[in-house]
Amino acid sequence: MGKRDKKEKSKSKRNQRSVSEEYHNDPLPSSAFDVHNSFDEEVDEEQTEGEEVDGQSLKFIVDEYSKFHFYQKSVQRPKGDISYATMFFLKYIGTRNPLHLQEDFCGTALLSVEWIRKDPRRTAVGLDTDDTALKWCLQNNLTDIGSSSDCYSRLSLFHGNVLNPHEALLLPADLQPQERIPQEGRFSGADVVSPLLPTKMENHNLAPRDIICAFNYSCCCLYTRSNLIMYFKHVLSALSKDGGIFIMDVYGGPSSERELRLKTSYSNYTYIWEQEEFDIVNRRTKISIHFQLKYKKTLRHAFSYDWRLWSLPEIKDCLMEAGFQSVHVWIKEMPNTNGMAVVKDFRTGGDSKYMECSSFTQIDAWNAYIVGVAK
Repeated sequence: MGKRDKKEKSKSKRNQRSVSEEYHNDPLPSSAFDVHNSFDEEVDEEQTEGEEVDGQSLKFIVDEYSKFHFYQKSVQRPKGDISYATMFFLKYIGTRNPLHLQEDFCGTALLSVEWIRKDPRRTAVGLDTDDTALKWCLQNNLTDIGSSSDCYSRLSLFHGNVLNPHEALLLPADLQPQERIPQEGRFSGADVVSPLLPTKMENHNLAPRDIICAFNYSCCCLYTRSNLIMYFKHVLSALSKDGGIFIMDVYGGPSSERELRLKTSYSNYTYIWEQEEFDIVNRRTKISIHFQLKYKKTLRHAFSYDWRLWSLPEIKDCLMEAGFQSVHVWIKEMPNTNGMAVVKDFRTGGDSKYMECSSFTQIDAWNAYIVGVAK
């Protein structure tokens, strides 16, 4: 079969996919949830053999897990999130420095890893339904942080559902055969024990969390008010009795309620955000993330989501009903999209910063942190 025939056959197969095949109906996708992904290759492999894209070999690029690498580079800003989270904690709690973090819908737990990197006293808990993303974290994000014993003693990753966190199972670290995680889930190179049964979060010795966060719009994965309140109650029960905060992010504006395609250009690839038409009755939208790589290779539908876009008043009411003492909204204006835009960095919104607001006039696109305070 010639190259043209192969390309036409691949294109035909993609065109035959139905909408239901394009989007997975899992009721609780991960923050880095993989629906399906495929590469459109428009050049020969031999033409690109030995080349590098964004400092990584082409072999890495075509690997099915490389999507996590590009997601982290394109979507996440852990240092900025941690800076704001620490500021929120000191502003609303203020009696101590926060040391214990929980990252819900954590995906590859990049935020948790950055959290423990900055202070040897800090611990982090990550929770997600995607064990592939969690394992990717252990194999990639922890490689440059101190010793293995230190990392695994301060970072606990759990595979499970945020609506039933106590049943989430500890993800064992990928250690050498002579090194195993002891019963309490803490690693020491001196420990040599037999493999263990999975440890549930409720049986794990975790410090009460100072900060719990759900970033990357992950709470949009919860579709009903009852589930949102249930999740917030689980969060509240895990926060320290001496005071703690919950932080989530959400986005909105007219641009979030229409068909939209945004591109962010980097040196060796382009990040593409694509959203379908908005369902105003159910407030549902479907989002896909694609990566246009160098040499005209495209990783299509690397991540896809079916989201319920919650309004700010709905979220505030649910947090208060769940038992939080107060709720605060911090908003940042995002670049005007005009339906189709190519921007340098869509996530940062230029030099604008988040501002605490009790009211805010509608603009085309905005991003917000919502902070629930428990004392």
